[in-house]
Amino acid sequence: MWRSFPGTTGIAVRSIDGGWNIGHRADQNFPQQSVSKLWVAMTVLDKVDQGRISLSDSIRIGPNDLTLFHQPLAAEVKSQGGVVKSVYTLLERALAYSDNTANDALLRHAGGPDAVNDFIRRSHLGKIKFGPGERLMQSQIAGVKWNQSLSEGRKFYTARANLPIETRKQALADYLANPIDGASPEAIVNALDRLARGELLSANSSQLLQTILKRTHSGPNRLKAGVPSDWEFLHKTGTGQILGAVSTGYNDVGIMTAPDGSRYAVAVMLGDTTASIPERMRLMQSVTRAVSRYHRR
Repeated sequence: MWRSFPGTTGIAVRSIDGGWNIGHRADQNFPQQSVSKLWVAMTVLDKVDQGRISLSDSIRIGPNDLTLFHQPLAAEVKSQGGVVKSVYTLLERALAYSDNTANDALLRHAGGPDAVNDFIRRSHLGKIKFGPGERLMQSQIAGVKWNQSLSEGRKFYTARANLPIETRKQALADYLANPIDGASPEAIVNALDRLARGELLSANSSQLLQTILKRTHSGPNRLKAGVPSDWEFLHKTGTGQILGAVSTGYNDVGIMTAPDGSRYAVAVMLGDTTASIPERMRLMQSVTRAVSRYHRR
């Protein structure tokens, strides 16, 4: 499947309890997109463990805090003029529902991109980078200069569509060549391994994060659809921008747990591809199916 799949694809699998790895392009950097919400959540929970943040902290979100693309919170903000949410609620919204505004609110509360990259360095997570936040990153990928009015309605889409196609192609090519949110599949599965072992966060925070990830709503037909019904699965998806026939940053990473308790960390990252959505999903499903077949032998 990997050899015949069109585009740049990275796959990594790690046996958490067996200690082995396997992969293709596993050490290459790929755009993470919303997979990077994992590192924001871990940074927040690390600060909770240190007593610097509380899960009950209230964060106000107003019109100037809205971002772009998937942000269900925007409707609440627009109808009420602003909302106040707890850190716990925003973790749920950012991870289980992949809400970009919720994630950016957590990012600000945690100390911004520098704090996330500091957590990544201190935790020795390897080839994982965190970008400048959703608004600046997505506008840079599109070749658009960000201003807050672009968070309103379809204004960002209009601004992007009005750019010369060569400007958009160059901006996207620059991003794919050196993704500002780049991470290797191998580094991600190793981080998931350490999360599962309780090596990155306290026992309570490790359990909380994994419990929320079990409730992920996005990508039900990606990795999850290949996981047997009697296995447990937790995951985080990522989906990047599209230009013409090329889709970018189409990802899913997670931990699958067999009925006997054996655990496997899995990452499938599609840097760029011309494959259809069903084809992308089939590739991802084939990986989790292969892991479960291997385990049962």
